[in-house]
Amino acid sequence: MPGSTRTVHRLPTLNLVGAGRVAQTLAILWRTYRVFAIQDVLTTSLASAQAACAAIGAGQTVNSLQTMRNADVWMLAVPDTELAGCVRLLAEVIDQERQATGSHRNKAKSAATRAPIVFHCSGAQSAVALAPLATLGWQVASAHCLLSFASVSAAVKQFPGTPCALEGDGSASNTLRLAFNSIGARCFNVPSSDKLLYHAAAVFATNFLPVLQSTAEDLWRTTGMPAELVPHLRESLLRNAVANITTLGPKAALTGPAARGDTAAIARQGAAVAAWDAPTGAAYAALSELALRLAQTKQD
Repeated sequence: MPGSTRTVHRLPTLNLVGAGRVAQTLAILWRTYRVFAIQDVLTTSLASAQAACAAIGAGQTVNSLQTMRNADVWMLAVPDTELAGCVRLLAEVIDQERQATGSHRNKAKSAATRAPIVFHCSGAQSAVALAPLATLGWQVASAHCLLSFASVSAAVKQFPGTPCALEGDGSASNTLRLAFNSIGARCFNVPSSDKLLYHAAAVFATNFLPVLQSTAEDLWRTTGMPAELVPHLRESLLRNAVANITTLGPKAALTGPAARGDTAAIARQGAAVAAWDAPTGAAYAALSELALRLAQTKQD
């Protein structure tokens, strides 16, 4: 209508430090659902940052923390081993700019109306890892999604319904909860003190499965199983095991000597495995003990 005014809603801005599969997946979803405006993207090289921006469909590449613009939210999606160094450098940049301007506000790095939010994506580390930034007044949190980010395209499709563990400052966690809920996540709070146990559970559920399967295949080959049968067993046994677990639950799906309480068979097999390879024998003994505990629980 002539003479009318239209209010344009400004999306909160998001800066990415690190832009691997996790960051790209989340950024694509947030851009698609208009949750954040993807702003500056910093990675180990301009080439990888450009590739990330192309995959996301938004963002501007930068070559240093010093050149990143202010943003409402910062996502630190770097490897766990690099997180402390990244946080330290970012805090140094903020402090240097404050000293240069003689201001108690971070004019280059903070949003105009409130302190920015910064979160990391580590499953094993808590928001305590961001303490240097919290000291400077930033709101800190962590957000970890329980999804295998094997490829960005697959993760984007699989993301709806993904559990997401949040912890950190209340205000920051609430903002992230809304952001993750907007792209289909199922958010829940995890105490900072339990973050390692939370992540260890994810390791048991996902990371150890390839190890166990590889070990089984090595044992089969050692016993002379024809190589062409191994892929078939990999597919059929895993498919059936997963189907039983998802349908019946872990307790009812348990089979084998532990389910029967055959401790003598477990001992004989354990000795044979230990003679073949000591670490594998130790793993067999530990897992058998857990299996016997699960079987006992099933009977109670």
